[in-house]
Amino acid sequence: MKSDFYKNLIENNKKWVESKLDDDPEYFKKLEKGQQPPLLWIGCSDSRVPANEIIGGKPGEVFVHRNIANMVVHSDMNMLSVLDYAVNVLKIKHIIVCGHYGCGGVKAAMGSKSYGLADNWIRHIRDVYRQHQKELQDITNEEHLFNRFVEFNAMEQVYNLAKTSIVQNAWERGQDLYLHGWVYGVSTGIVKDLEVNFNCNSQLEAFYRLGII
Repeated sequence: MKSDFYKNLIENNKKWVESKLDDDPEYFKKLEKGQQPPLLWIGCSDSRVPANEIIGGKPGEVFVHRNIANMVVHSDMNMLSVLDYAVNVLKIKHIIVCGHYGCGGVKAAMGSKSYGLADNWIRHIRDVYRQHQKELQDITNEEHLFNRFVEFNAMEQVYNLAKTSIVQNAWERGQDLYLHGWVYGVSTGIVKDLEVNFNCNSQLEAFYRLGII
């Protein structure tokens, strides 16, 4: 027997369709023609961080990949497939890696508790702590430590993104592609630009080619 919650999902869909058609009778016909989003959003799976809503984006404007703690892992074929399609087929111009304060994945990486299969994923987040241990271990306030760890994690994923062959090959071709790192405040709704913004002419590419990162 279907629950009331499930039934409400179906009813809410019908109401949503009606509201869109009231505003624009051609709304779905326009979407049917295809997508050409300018942005790929790599974010956390957390239900409180909806990519389109945060930036006021409409359907068709944001290509999205989400996982626990917005990670860019070089062995993750799901992420790489999304990235490849976004860069090489859709020709998106901007990629935002967006973390968020209060991230459960980052919080889990701060402790020693086992989460089963997820431990293998959390291992990648703990590597970020190791990379920034010198600064993080000097933060005595737990909330400040948590927030800074979230920021470092998002920043490192931008670096990881820049090192992928997909992005490097796009830059080699001179493709107009920009990478950005953000953190979203769940309690405020405001995004913080972490100022890790790179393109094919950036210093990051030079560092990468020299083997510095």
